[in-house]
Amino acid sequence: MPFVTVGTENSAPIDLYYEDHGSGQPIVLIHGFPFNGASWEKQVGPLLAAGYRTITYDRRGFGSSAQPSFGYDYDTFAADLDVLMTELNLRDAVLVGHSMGTGEVTRYLGTYGSQRVSRAVLLAPLAPFLLQTPDNPEGVDKSLFEGFQRAIIDDRFAYLTNFCEAFFNYQENKGTRVSEEAFRAHWEIGTRASAKGTHDSVDAWQTDFRGDVARIDVPVLIVQGDKDAVLPYPKTGQRLQPMLPGSQLITLKGAPHGTPWTNPEEVNQAIMEFIGSPTMARA
Repeated sequence: MPFVTVGTENSAPIDLYYEDHGSGQPIVLIHGFPFNGASWEKQVGPLLAAGYRTITYDRRGFGSSAQPSFGYDYDTFAADLDVLMTELNLRDAVLVGHSMGTGEVTRYLGTYGSQRVSRAVLLAPLAPFLLQTPDNPEGVDKSLFEGFQRAIIDDRFAYLTNFCEAFFNYQENKGTRVSEEAFRAHWEIGTRASAKGTHDSVDAWQTDFRGDVARIDVPVLIVQGDKDAVLPYPKTGQRLQPMLPGSQLITLKGAPHGTPWTNPEEVNQAIMEFIGSPTMARA
């Protein structure tokens, strides 16, 4: 199992698990909360078949990566991504983030620039700024995030059930776009995450990305379902697109938050056309 070391805590290394497959232009896929790199299984196969190199990794605290007691903020997450990009010496890379993973993409480009990156894809984005403040009245009240954290402390496993319900719009899509087995698998992956990392990540969701957005200088594709019950479409993707001149917004009608799983054909087609594989997209 390949790992890259991004730091230490006391006597233990902080290692990130990653998978690196294929050849060609590299595409780095950054997963959402509270899952891991395996959540990209419906994208990795088509991308490999189209001749791309795919790199997935598990964010610190999640999946098979180390579970330190600190570092669950976007400055650290972006620094972890930078270590991976540097260690693998990636060039002309496409960064693809889903949900919480879009925060890494946005903060990375805002902090480290685009020397290693040619394009970015944001699926159900967290940016520009989710928290309601005097200068951000479009945001969400802080009490909602505090409620999430109380629920995680009280019963993390019950919280994960509720989260997966919202992630898939499960009552609407079960038996069609998502099976009971897929629901259980996602829940089980979430239970293996760090309890502290699960809790502290809620603080990271309140990050102000507006400064990062202004520094992004690569083409950006935004894809989001208009029935997203986790990151409301009017407060995120719909609001973000005008802040990125030249960006493209694709709205998936009736789609939930977890589109890489529930709407893989539409997501894959959008990515393929954006990165230059229209033949594979049509196929």
